[in-house]
Amino acid sequence: MSRYIDLIVIHCSATAPSVDIGAAAIRSWHVVDNGWSDIGYHYVIRRDGSIELGRDANTAGAHARGFNKSSLGVCMVGGVDEQLNPEDNFAPEQYKSLEILVRGLQAKHNCTRVEGHGDLPGVAKACPSFDVQSWLASL
Repeated sequence: MSRYIDLIVIHCSATAPSVDIGAAAIRSWHVVDNGWSDIGYHYVIRRDGSIELGRDANTAGAHARGFNKSSLGVCMVGGVDEQLNPEDNFAPEQYKSLEILVRGLQAKHNCTRVEGHGDLPGVAKACPSFDVQSWLASL
C-alpha cells in the first residue's frame, strides 16, 4: 500500500435493523445522491457479518472530513431504529467481523488508533451508535 494509515474510523450506515444493504447500495447513494466518485468507505460489514470491499484502500476515503488522507473507513450496516434514532442494533456477527477486520488492519498498517466517527473533533454525530473505545477495551 502506498498510503500512510494512522487511523481507522468506524461508521454506521444509519439504517434500521430491518434493512440489510451492502457496499453496492451505499456506493449508489454516495455516487448518485452525493455526486461522489465512489463509495466513501473502504469496508462495509453487512448484518450477517460478511465484509465487503468499498473504495480501494490505496485511495483516500470520503468518510471523515479532515482525516481522510491517512485513514481507513469501516461502515457497519445498521445503527438506527425504525424511527431513525441512534441505536446499537448490530448483530454479534458484525461485531466479530469488525474485530477481525480492525485487528488485521492494525497489524497490516502498524496503526493503533481506532475511533468512532462521532468521536472525531468537529463531528457532531452519534455515528456509529456505539462507544468504540468501550468496545475496544472489551476485546
